[in-house]
Amino acid sequence: MYQIRHKLHFNLRPYQREALDSIPESGAFLICMSTGLGKTVTFSQIPRKGRMLILSHRDELVHQPEKYFNCSFGIEQASETSHGEEVVSASVQSLVRRLNKFRPDDFDVLICDEAHHATAPTYRKIFNYFKPRLHLGFTATPNRNDGKGLKEIYSDIIFERNLKWGIENGYLSKIYCLRVDIGYDLRNVISRLGDYAPEALDRAVNIEKANNAVAEAYKLYAKPPCLIFCTSVEHAENLAKLIDGAVAVKGGEERHETLEKFANGEIPCITNCMVFTEGTDIPNINTIMIARPTKNISLYNQMVGRGTRLYPGKEYLTLIDCVSSNDTSKLCTAPSLLGLKLDNVKSEIRTKLQGNLFDIPEILEKFSDNIEAQIKNVEYVNLWANENHYNTHNINFFKMPDGSMNVLNIHIPPEDSLGRIKWNGVLMPTQQVIDKVYELLNENFYDQKALWDMNIAKLWGKYPATEKQKDIIARKFHDFDVENLTRLEAAQIMARLFAPQPPTNKQIYFLQSRGYDVENLTKHEASKIIAKLMKK
Repeated sequence: MYQIRHKLHFNLRPYQREALDSIPESGAFLICMSTGLGKTVTFSQIPRKGRMLILSHRDELVHQPEKYFNCSFGIEQASETSHGEEVVSASVQSLVRRLNKFRPDDFDVLICDEAHHATAPTYRKIFNYFKPRLHLGFTATPNRNDGKGLKEIYSDIIFERNLKWGIENGYLSKIYCLRVDIGYDLRNVISRLGDYAPEALDRAVNIEKANNAVAEAYKLYAKPPCLIFCTSVEHAENLAKLIDGAVAVKGGEERHETLEKFANGEIPCITNCMVFTEGTDIPNINTIMIARPTKNISLYNQMVGRGTRLYPGKEYLTLIDCVSSNDTSKLCTAPSLLGLKLDNVKSEIRTKLQGNLFDIPEILEKFSDNIEAQIKNVEYVNLWANENHYNTHNINFFKMPDGSMNVLNIHIPPEDSLGRIKWNGVLMPTQQVIDKVYELLNENFYDQKALWDMNIAKLWGKYPATEKQKDIIARKFHDFDVENLTRLEAAQIMARLFAPQPPTNKQIYFLQSRGYDVENLTKHEASKIIAKLMKK
């Protein structure tokens, strides 16, 4: 065992101890823990032989880990500098300009908080400079918004406990999601460092009409105590004036009395700007309102995470996303908590994504899996392959709403954040799975090559759809004009119609509660198993 000096001891939860036990002696690995499950207290207990470096993406997080250590603790951020302390917490933006202060071997353990940002150039420069024995990335959201995987940084995910696991195992609150059209117009708001620029965002959001709409949404849907996230101090103050009993919190010592009254139920609503995004434990919060639109999934998770703590009598957290009908697909909302991307989802479909958080994937599939999306499937597959530099061997894959793919009767599960797929019980790189599927198609389905080889499909696919194709599609989609379909477009629609369906959440819960392994089961297979069980 490594010797840990000056360590505060905490009563760790079983999964936190399991996370620590999963850490190898050396290497670069990813640990995924949902907000609210205690990743900071977990990494504070990591055994180390020497010094530790903690990297944070946002300035307000740099000081947050200090309370978990009882040793010398240095800061590298803006005007603050370290002086050889045992633990150094740094903002990435500051440290990348101060690397010459350190030797490459200065740190035994490197912790990268919010590790989904780790492929950015600033992070890579830091990673390339230091040579720690152990490099661990911690994140609640392993999927980056830009689609770039983390496989070039981390060799494996050694531990994972996501939001769904936290809720199902009684560590986090259930979440009921609402989308309220406030009328924001974010189309011309500039971005900075992957999120809306704060000043420009405030100008677009902090307006009288929108503020009145937020106050009305609070009145209609919020259940106190409610915490509202705002774009600026002025925005917080403006909203507080419109909500009965609300108090705007700016930070500093004066906030403690307000928090105490809030926790005791004396204050029904608090508005704030970046005060409670991290490290504030207010478990009795019943409602979170996101009136601070963001494209930063980590920030969104932190805001929602303020309300996911359990509390006696708290049935669920109400999450209210303040949105607009012209929102971009990059805006983080409740589906983002489950890693769902809305890139190809129309705005009228996004408005339907409400209710129990874990029902949203099925709602999304039901409404977004439409005929227009099916026709464009080839474009979606090509875009995905190009972004990830995959060679699809021109296989005519059909990409499902959950990220899985089908070709003929072969089903390929979704890939994880490190670009891997579990194929025949073994995790392997996505490209390797594609290669194996290509071999399988050539060996067993060569006589159907005209269907699965896109080079051939494009030749016959440019002609008008056959009468049989049009008849099948017309019977399924009564209001769709089939006359202008090509054969390939019709084939894409039919591929989706007859593709294997994944099991529903209810089927998964029913079978898992009875000890069944549901991995790679289709909806039809799950139905057959359940039918047999019900007969017994």
